[in-house]
Amino acid sequence: MVATVAATVSEAAPATAIAAIVVAYRSAATLDACLARLRASRDVAQIVVVDNASDDASASIAQGHAREDPRVRVLVNGANAGFGAACNQGVRSCASPWLAFVNPDCWVEPDSLARLRDHLVANSGSGLIGGDLVDEDGARDSAARRREPTLARMLAGAGRRASVAVPIAHEARVQPVDAISGALMLMPRTLFAALGGFDEGYWLHAEDLDLCRCARDAGAGVFVANDVRVVHVRGVSSRTRPWFVEWHKHRGMWRYFRKFEGRASGVPKRVLAFLAIWTHLLFAAPRAWLRAQR
Repeated sequence: MVATVAATVSEAAPATAIAAIVVAYRSAATLDACLARLRASRDVAQIVVVDNASDDASASIAQGHAREDPRVRVLVNGANAGFGAACNQGVRSCASPWLAFVNPDCWVEPDSLARLRDHLVANSGSGLIGGDLVDEDGARDSAARRREPTLARMLAGAGRRASVAVPIAHEARVQPVDAISGALMLMPRTLFAALGGFDEGYWLHAEDLDLCRCARDAGAGVFVANDVRVVHVRGVSSRTRPWFVEWHKHRGMWRYFRKFEGRASGVPKRVLAFLAIWTHLLFAAPRAWLRAQR
């Protein structure tokens, strides 16, 4: 039923039209630049900003863009609904056949999203695709290219991000990977509907891993466009609540393990996963707090 409805609304928009969904929370520092760049982007027909009850100027910044550009729509939640739920909410309020999920701290170029779409069409016509994410100094974000975060890999790498990072294949314009970052991902609406959208059981973090895994399990590809570079400032809102963010990162990984490995694992492996994830939190949370103080 969901897929049928999605296909019907998509037919009302041009086949190349892209809807950009931006979930904001305490994002005032970067949101204005993000939205200005999306408004200048080729083939972006709709921009939906879902504000998750920010207590800064995020909503008013978005509403200012909406007054200037009819393509911008702002949804203000009375409480923080979580990232996945807000993304799903944004999708329900637009009709374009292509969906781009763009973090408010991502700054796309005028052709970034259109090139991602064109790469996907040329490679498979379906699946998910992300870009080459870099910080303001040009350093690559390892979350843009990831292997499946199995328990064995996470244990071998002591829970470090590098344990699942995939090196860039410089010779390939489009590189298949297991997972991309939810900071920037583009996909057809039909696939998003077929997968049921983001799993709202993840409140913050790991829902992008989940969506990529579900896409792969359904036979769709997951790719990175190595020639589409996008600046990702990272962590603007999380700096104000490092303990909270680390808690949800680990909660998300525990949910991910239970969903995809837990059922086929014996009790000893499930206990090991539980202890490994929550012990890692004891070390990761203080480090995150110290970074936030700098």
